[in-house]
Amino acid sequence: MKVMDMAEVQRTIDDNVTPRDFDALMADYGDLSSLELLDAMIHEEFKGNIALVSSFGAESIVLLDMVAQINPATPVIFLNTQKLFGETVRYRDQIAEKLGLTNIITIRPDADHVAAEDKNGLLWTRDTDACCDLRKVRPLALAMNEYGAWITGRKRFQTSERGNIPLIEQDGSKIKINPLAHWNQAELDQIIENKGLPKHPLIAQGYPSIGCMPCTNRVEDGQDRRMGRWAGQGKTECGIHIGENI
Repeated sequence: MKVMDMAEVQRTIDDNVTPRDFDALMADYGDLSSLELLDAMIHEEFKGNIALVSSFGAESIVLLDMVAQINPATPVIFLNTQKLFGETVRYRDQIAEKLGLTNIITIRPDADHVAAEDKNGLLWTRDTDACCDLRKVRPLALAMNEYGAWITGRKRFQTSERGNIPLIEQDGSKIKINPLAHWNQAELDQIIENKGLPKHPLIAQGYPSIGCMPCTNRVEDGQDRRMGRWAGQGKTECGIHIGENI
C-alpha cells in the first residue's frame, strides 16, 4: 500500500480532454450498466489514466467490489485527512485484503500547509470550509494531476446538489465517472447483503454516513443518513465536487 504526501505527486499530465471527447463518451457509454461502464473506462477509454477515489465510508464497498472484479490493480486513491476515525483506516486495510485490491494510494495534506494554516489542529472549529480545502480539496487536486479521469461513488439520492448527476460528466480538464449515480439506498443495501460484503464498523454504532471524526455525528433511526455530516451548518459537500477543483 502506497502512502504519499503532496510533494510526491507533482507530475502533471496534459489537459487532453475536450468537450468533443465528453460528447463522444456520453454517446458511446451513457446507457451502459455500472459494471459495463467501469470495464470500458478502465480497460479502454482511460487505460492507465483513471483512478477510483474512495473514502472507504459507509457505502464505498459496493463500488470497490465492482472495481476489484474488473481490475484489482486499478489505482484507488484514499485521502487520509488525518482527522479520520481509526475505524475507517482499519476498514480500508480489511477491504483491501478482502477484495484483493493491490494499488491503494493513501494521500495526506501537505505538512507545511497544515503547520501554517492549522497549527493546533482545530481549524474545523473555526471554519469547516477552510479545513476541508486544506485537508481534502487541495491534496486530491494535486494527486489527480496523475490522471485524466476519476471514478466517484456519488449517488443522486444523497443530496439535492447531487440530484441530477450523470453517469459521465466533465469537470474542468477531467472526466468524472459516476457508475452508481442512479442507484438508490435499497439497491446498495441489497447487494451488500446478498454478497456478504463487509460493512464499515461504525454503521452499527449509528453512523450511516462517515467522514472526518470531528464533523461526523450519529444519526437517529429514520433520519436522513447524511444528517450527521457537518450537523447544523447547512453544509452538505466538502468542496471536492463543487466547481472545477480538480
